[in-house]
Amino acid sequence: MPRRLYCRVPRQDPAAPGSKNRAMLKEFREFILRGNLVDLAVAVVIGTAFTAVVTSMVEDLITPLIAAIGGEPDFSALSFTINASEFRYGDFINALISFLIIATVVFFFVIKPVNALLSRLRTEPPVAEETHQCPECLSEIPIAARRCAFCTTQVAAAR
Repeated sequence: MPRRLYCRVPRQDPAAPGSKNRAMLKEFREFILRGNLVDLAVAVVIGTAFTAVVTSMVEDLITPLIAAIGGEPDFSALSFTINASEFRYGDFINALISFLIIATVVFFFVIKPVNALLSRLRTEPPVAEETHQCPECLSEIPIAARRCAFCTTQVAAAR
């Protein structure tokens, strides 16, 4: 019976050039599949779509409504000329209205609800209303405190 020859494949040294590429690819894959990166990509896409909707609303609904009241049918046509340079301030007015609408929506539908949720979920007790300054670090501490929470200096309870 013929003898079989087995060839052992040596394991790659971590310092070998090929293993660095695999480690880098693994790290890149983990980076791409990280949850907050995907969330950020979705937020950018939704934000872009929302901006297009608001811009259309300003140009197609709000500007004509203001025009019905003020008499100017299209803000984008508003401009003035100085020394052969045209300044189109109507486009700026449209962009400003779009910005104000987006900022209002973000404030009332994102910032206010998140702040309300965080205030409900806050676990630390509210700080006592009556405070005095720590003689060492000058931070505000409750009047009944015997030790500063910031610098741990013992203080006499003020009454």
